[in-house]
Amino acid sequence: MNVENNAGYVHSLESFGSVDGPGVRYVVFMQGCNMRCRYCHNPDTWNLRDTQCEKYTPEDLFKKAYRCKPYWGDTGGITVSGGEPLLQIDFLIEFFRMAHEKGIHTAIDTSGNPFTFEEPFFSKFTELMNYTNLVILDIKQTDPVRHIELTGQPNENILEMAKWLSDNGKSMWIRRVLVPGVTDDAGELRNLKEFADSLKTVEQIEILPYHSMGAYKWENLNIPYTLADTAPPTDEQVREAESILGIRYGRIKTCQQKKI
Repeated sequence: MNVENNAGYVHSLESFGSVDGPGVRYVVFMQGCNMRCRYCHNPDTWNLRDTQCEKYTPEDLFKKAYRCKPYWGDTGGITVSGGEPLLQIDFLIEFFRMAHEKGIHTAIDTSGNPFTFEEPFFSKFTELMNYTNLVILDIKQTDPVRHIELTGQPNENILEMAKWLSDNGKSMWIRRVLVPGVTDDAGELRNLKEFADSLKTVEQIEILPYHSMGAYKWENLNIPYTLADTAPPTDEQVREAESILGIRYGRIKTCQQKKI
C-alpha cells in the first residue's frame, strides 16, 4: 500500500471524549467537509488539506490512540468525526480494521454527505461498515429545500444512507443541532421523528443545542456568519423539541467546540 496516498488529514484529537458515542472515547476529528452549514463550529475543517492539519498514516494514528485503551473500560472506544470523515474513507478502512482486530468499539460521526451507491465509493463503504460498530448520523434537515438552504448540499443520498444502514442492521444514533428559527420548526422535528421511527436500528436521538462560540473562526477566515444574532435555544425550547422527538429527559447532549 502506498502510505502517502493513504495518509489521513487530521484536524485535531481528543483523548477523553464523553459525548461522541458510548463511554470514554478517543475522538479523531478529520479534516475536510463539502457542506457549508450555517452554524458550523469549525469552518477551519472545510479545506481537506489545510496547512494547519496534521497528516497520519493509519498505523501511526492507531498506535497513538491505542495508548489510551486502559481508560476506555468496557463501553468506550474510538470515534472518528470531522469535518466529514467519509471523505477519507480509504484511511478510515485501514484505521478501523486495526481497531476491529483488537476488539475496540468503533463509531463514525458523520453527516452522510459523501454517501453514494456509485462505485468505487459504495464497495469501500460496505467494507468500512464491517469494521464499524456505530454510526452517529447528523441529519441537518429532512426537507430537501431547507437542507440545501442550510448546508449548500442535497440530502436525498443522506436519507438513503440511513435506510441502507437500517436495512443492513447497523446501529445508529440520530443527531440534530437545534438552532432557533432554523432547525427547530415543530413540523420539521415531527418529520425527523417519523423518519427515525421508520428505521429499525436507531438506538437514540440526540439534541445538540446551538451556540455561537465558533463564530470568531468565521471572522478570522473572512466568511460572513449569518447567525450572529441568533441566541442559543432556551431550556423550554430544548424540552419542547425533546418532547416532539420522544427523547427521554436527560438524554440531550450539549455541543462541544469541535462538534458543530
